[in-house]
Formats: sequence, structure tokens, C-alpha cells
Amino acid sequence: MPNVLWWGRFDPDYARNRILRKLFAESGWQVRDFHPKLVQVADWEARLSRLPVPDLIWVPCFRQRDLAAASRWAKKHGIPLIFDPLISAYDKQVDERGKLDAGSSHAKKLLAWEKGLFQRADRVIADTPAHADYFAQVLGVSKNALSVVYVGAQEAIFKPELHPARSSGGTLEVLFYGSFIPLQGPQVVIEAARLYQGPSVKWVLLGQGPMRKLCEEKARGLANVTFEDWMPYEKLPARIHQANILLGIFGTTPKAGRVIPNKVYQSLACGRPVITRSASAYPDALIAADNSGLVWTPAGDAQALADHVATLAADPGKLHVFGEAAAKTSRQYFSELALRHQLDAALKKLPA
Repeated sequence: MPNVLWWGRFDPDYARNRILRKLFAESGWQVRDFHPKLVQVADWEARLSRLPVPDLIWVPCFRQRDLAAASRWAKKHGIPLIFDPLISAYDKQVDERGKLDAGSSHAKKLLAWEKGLFQRADRVIADTPAHADYFAQVLGVSKNALSVVYVGAQEAIFKPELHPARSSGGTLEVLFYGSFIPLQGPQVVIEAARLYQGPSVKWVLLGQGPMRKLCEEKARGLANVTFEDWMPYEKLPARIHQANILLGIFGTTPKAGRVIPNKVYQSLACGRPVITRSASAYPDALIAADNSGLVWTPAGDAQALADHVATLAADPGKLHVFGEAAAKTSRQYFSELALRHQLDAALKKLPA
């Protein structure tokens, strides 16, 4: 049985990690962990502790800082290393948050640092084709060293339930959940609720994050908007099932066009129609599909979002059709089986 060593100070319960570790196990791999005490000298810690040599090292998402030591140890033992970054630190600080100007010395230093790290890996995993393009164009990763493995949703808990109950008075529920960051564009949801003209709907925003207070202030006086606090991960599917229409992201940052957020995967898997911003992150065939359960809206366009909600709410009898299409999309493009094929394809491209 081949074994893969997950290297770094990562969170095994994060959705991306949960799914990939499950896929490795189901494909016949033994999954072992190494959580170093000091990431900068983790290779020395591995040597001193006589860490058993695996067949593959996997550095999981967000763990750029673990990559240098992991690559030194992998090179010493002649074993391949895969990096699954999920995000770019440079992208996050420069393009998304705007904390650094691209022309500044700090930004250039960050870019050079991250470029060097990414090129240490034998293979880099991107979660969308758009991210793969970014890694190639900005971070200098060879296209031959890139593979795409979508994130997906945990099928054991995110399952279709196609007939949600309607609240009293026949009101439909539109649910946004997330961490209230600019990429998600939660303020666009509030503005859409203000502009909305259509059958009775209740707009619910669930979660916590830096923009929640701003959203609460913008929602003052809107009787059709309510807020809910975050809930345990395991209870999220049942909460999704209570809603009729799910909302994805609406941010206008460059990164918002390169990602498919967890909540889109999860909502589709639960059989709910999803309204979200158009983006090149999705498979081309899915973007071109007539009825996918996904309704595309321009980034940052509150009026378009309000209009889409009104169109769906005007014919609630068809919501189950959209829900069935959403579940089909999840199975076809983002199921664990589809992801396993993508992971297997990436592993087959590793150096012998």
C-alpha cells in the first residue's frame, strides 16, 4: 500500500483537506501526518525523529510556509512533492485585500518568495482552471506541472433534499451564508434586498466576518432581511435544506472570478438552485449549459441579483426543477468520483 505524508501545520477538518484525505484513502493510499513544531527547520526535525520515508509528500492548502522544508526533505530522499495551495499569498495581499501595491518593494519581495516556493513542488494542484492560469502566468509554474482538482462537497453530509418547506404565508427564503469578506460581496445582497420587487421572500444572511456589521447597518429598516449567527459545520446541510434559493458570491475582486466557494459546492450538492456571479472558474460546458441549477449574475450587480430572485420566486413550482438540475450538476462535475479521477490523473503525472 503506497503512503502519502501530509506535511505541515494544517487543519485536517478543513473541507478541502477532509475531502482529499478521504479520496486518498479510498484510492488505496495510507495517509500519515507530520505536524512540525518549527516550520522553518521541519526537515531537521524529520531527520532527528527518523520520520519514515513515504511514497509522496503532500503540502496542503494555505501552507506555503511549510513548503521549503518539505521540499528539502523530499529532495534528500528522492520522493515527489505535491503542493495544494488553494490560494496565493501574493494574490490575497495585493489583488484581493489591496494591502500592498503591486509596484511596492514589499509586494515584489512577496511575489519573488512565493514564486520560488511554488517552483519547488513537483506538481501544483489548482482548485479551478482560472487559478491554474494564475499560477502559471503570475507565479511562473510550468503548465506541465499543474493539475486541477475541484473542491467539491462532502457527500456523506451534503445530500439532495429537493422539496423545502415554505414558511408561513407562502414566503420563500433566500439564504446567503459565509464569512462576510469582500470576495463574497455580502453588501450586494443587502442592496439587492432593498431593490427587490417581487413575490414575498425573506433574505437571510448567516455567518460572521469583517463586513457583517456594515451589512447590518445597511439593512436597517429592511423588514425582509434577517441575520443569523454561524452554526456548527455538521448542521449546515439541514440549514441549507430549509431555504429555497441559495446565494453564492458577488464580489468584484480579481480573485472572486477565479474561485468556486465551498458554499456553491455544498448548495448544489444539497439540491438547491444557486445564484452567483459569473466567473471563468467553472467548467466551460457548465457555463454554457441551459439549466444547470446555477443562475449567473454580473459581479457586484445588485439589481441583476434582485431581478433573478424575483424571476425564480415568481414561479415557485419550478424551483424543484432547478433543484434537481443543481444536484445533477454536482454529481456530474463536482462529485467525489469526479474529484477522484482528477486526483488520480494528477498522481499519474508525477515523476517516476
